[in-house]
Amino acid sequence: KRAQAVLQAVTAVQATNAPISGTTVSESAVTPAQSPVLRIIIDNMYYPVTLDVLHQIFSKFGAVLKIITFTKNNQFQALLQFGDPVNAQQAKLALDGQNIYNACCTLRIDFSKLVNLNVKYNNDKSRDYTRPDLPSGDGQPALDPAIAAAFAKETSLLAVPGALSPLAIPNAAAAAAAAAAGRVGMPGVSAGGNTVLLVSNLNEEMVTPQSLFTLFGVYGDVQRVKILYNKKDSALIQMADGNQSQLAMSHLNGQKMYGKIIRVTLSKHQTVQLPREGLDDQGLTKDFGNSPLHRFKKPGSKNFQNIFPPSATLHLSNIPPSVAEEDLRTLFANTGGTVKAFKFFQDHKMALLQMSTVEEAIQALIDLHNYNLGESHHLRVSFSKSTI
Repeated sequence: KRAQAVLQAVTAVQATNAPISGTTVSESAVTPAQSPVLRIIIDNMYYPVTLDVLHQIFSKFGAVLKIITFTKNNQFQALLQFGDPVNAQQAKLALDGQNIYNACCTLRIDFSKLVNLNVKYNNDKSRDYTRPDLPSGDGQPALDPAIAAAFAKETSLLAVPGALSPLAIPNAAAAAAAAAAGRVGMPGVSAGGNTVLLVSNLNEEMVTPQSLFTLFGVYGDVQRVKILYNKKDSALIQMADGNQSQLAMSHLNGQKMYGKIIRVTLSKHQTVQLPREGLDDQGLTKDFGNSPLHRFKKPGSKNFQNIFPPSATLHLSNIPPSVAEEDLRTLFANTGGTVKAFKFFQDHKMALLQMSTVEEAIQALIDLHNYNLGESHHLRVSFSKSTI
């Protein structure tokens, strides 16, 4: 019902472009003295929330000028600036506490102390809609507005019919993810979108198909990996479906792997080709289609609810009774990082272990996920949203 009320409120604003009045919000509640900048925190972030999704939701209340997104205390946050403080007030009243997608991605909204945002780059983390000429900040030229418009059109095709979220976002790559996670029963609907990712700026001395399989496998079931023969700092990774590639891209783009900040984008390829029979490609291509290590094979598996951004704290499970805290601390310190904290869960089958940086935790996960601890126990490692 609340979602319906929000949609009605939104429609009222769109219809008249006047402050929300009458039953929803009394006129006196709209005080223009507030800042035009909102601070948005997203709780229960099971699916990625992109800058475009935020723009789509909030621009229903008035012109959105600028958005900056960032992760702080392991929480996805955004600062969003309206042209007019009244619009910010309306958006806060209508949207605070609402879910973007079914039962998750809850918006927590406050006014920011800032009254103006300074955006330096137009990219997937920040954007100034009044200045399409800004550079993207990673050495690439700014996105041409025409291309940007075409791209926006293309991404809206990722939506799955019928899996619309409470806030009815047409660009629902994540609604598709919801369907894949078995939260929304939609038999026979496969998620649209590209399944192949292009990963660049890899450390070519260190990277292997196996290490990419392990890291990207946190966000989806990796089918194939191909390190490019003529450009070994780049690789193509084929995920099981379009939502998983979206999840992996939003969580891993800009993270550090083997000392280098990796870039993850959607590839124009539809599949990753395997080498021809009898052709030796030096082990650069690997098919993981039948891997027993896929985390998301079972529909509705708990793993769907435990997808978090890379963090310094790791969640360990499947620990045999004979393995003590000291053993695990030593094991993880041997991956080249520093173990800062450790905590067993009550049953001793699971634990949290904190490394000193996110990069060290990524390295430890790559090295030790599926590590054989004896007694036919293979260690399971994932990122945690908790800190110790």
